[in-house]
Amino acid sequence: MTISEEFSQVLHDWSETLMRRSMHDFIQFSKDSGLSMPQIRTLFHLSHDGKCGVSEIGELLGVTNPAASQMIDRLVIDGYIERSEDPADRRAKRLKLTGKGRAIVTESIEIRSRWMEKLTESLTLKEQKSIISALLILTKTAQDLEPDENHPSIKFKHEILAETISGSE
Repeated sequence: MTISEEFSQVLHDWSETLMRRSMHDFIQFSKDSGLSMPQIRTLFHLSHDGKCGVSEIGELLGVTNPAASQMIDRLVIDGYIERSEDPADRRAKRLKLTGKGRAIVTESIEIRSRWMEKLTESLTLKEQKSIISALLILTKTAQDLEPDENHPSIKFKHEILAETISGSE
């Protein structure tokens, strides 16, 4: 097996493990919270992008505006989001998270992060440092191949982390 083939296999195995674990935790959180996957996705979208409209949620989820509106109604009734008039267009409605909505997003992130914390604790500091270096290279290369303009903060965080690591050597 060549180095490239071995790298591809190891990367595939890691990706599969990470996704399986992350999805398991996400699905379990969905069941425990009583929220559907599209509802949670909507809350995360509002968490990252702030206010948006019903049509944007419909587009995000790949559903019609009436279907998105029905799901949003449930989130409003349950107190996760609030709906208000768009000041630029009184016919349009803007959606934003409530405190309860922000709390459920935070809880989801914390639950799904626990496995990463356990994984981190099971590695030595030397292993962690080695993996950080490799993942910074991998992340930057992946971002350069397909930049994610919707989340520029990800790149910024990795640049700060890289500077921190190189400064501690």
